[in-house]
Amino acid sequence: MAAERGEDDAAFEQRLRPSRLDDFVGQTKVKQQLGLAIAAARARGEAMDHVLLYGPPGLGKTTLAAIVAQELGVEFQATSGPVLQIKGDVTALLSNLEARQVLFLDEVHRLQAQLEEILYSALEDYKLDILIGQGPAARTHVLELQPFTFIAATTRAGLITAPLRSRFGLLLRLQHYEPEELARILDRSARILGVPMDAEGTEILARRCRGTPRIANRLLRRVRDFAEVRAQGRITAAVAADALEMLEIDEYGFDDTDRRLLLALIDKYNGGPVGVGTLAAILAEDPHTVEEVYEPFLLQIGFLDRTPRGRVATALAYQHFKRDPPAAAARLF
Repeated sequence: MAAERGEDDAAFEQRLRPSRLDDFVGQTKVKQQLGLAIAAARARGEAMDHVLLYGPPGLGKTTLAAIVAQELGVEFQATSGPVLQIKGDVTALLSNLEARQVLFLDEVHRLQAQLEEILYSALEDYKLDILIGQGPAARTHVLELQPFTFIAATTRAGLITAPLRSRFGLLLRLQHYEPEELARILDRSARILGVPMDAEGTEILARRCRGTPRIANRLLRRVRDFAEVRAQGRITAAVAADALEMLEIDEYGFDDTDRRLLLALIDKYNGGPVGVGTLAAILAEDPHTVEEVYEPFLLQIGFLDRTPRGRVATALAYQHFKRDPPAAAARLF
């Protein structure tokens, strides 16, 4: 039963992913640059420039990489930094690529340094230096690679080394989505799933998914279940609001972890500043998870500030939780 459920989840995600650039909602500047690069590569019959996609998780980096391969009419192969453990893994991966194929590497910031160095000549000259033998008898053999397109994705662009960054022709940042864009994504997903949904229900969902399509589709699935069990299957504004209340997701899209983070800042530390390590310990989360998953959205909507001394709750956070800011903080706000 668990295996079947896992297959259902994978099929659900795959069904909702667009396969063409024109069907991909939002990220207008990113799409413009990718569209231009794709058109130029197809016209010349060459491999497209290497691309680095960076930004918070759930914004469509993997989907865009697959779309590039689809638009170029070439094969697509995906892997991730943590999966590659030894030099043989990278060598086998690169040597088996076909001409103009797209190779997608997720979480490129987690690629080991010695493996990253192998990529330098592969990305720049389409060559792979292989060391044969050991000691004085060792010799280097240069393996010619087929020209390919390397697309890497990361949530932590600051951890990408300068030598690797310089090998990318396009560096594209994905931003959180506006509610109007998320409403379009939700409408499309609802049509694919065959879920009747009112415009008002769509609007409520769009404003509570943290600017992230992955979360939007996940919430749609949960609200669909609620509607089928308790509301004859149709998602109206009332049904969406009731379902999200049951899921403990408020009007800003905050879940329990967001509330605990902000309330810890406000109630335990008088609004901060507090180091990310302390916040991570309070939440029982990894500091990287706090920085990559929770902080970007809170920073974007103005509930959190970063200072040299740590994280600080803003006036909006105090207002949202109906707390009075400390006197010193009130003067700053």
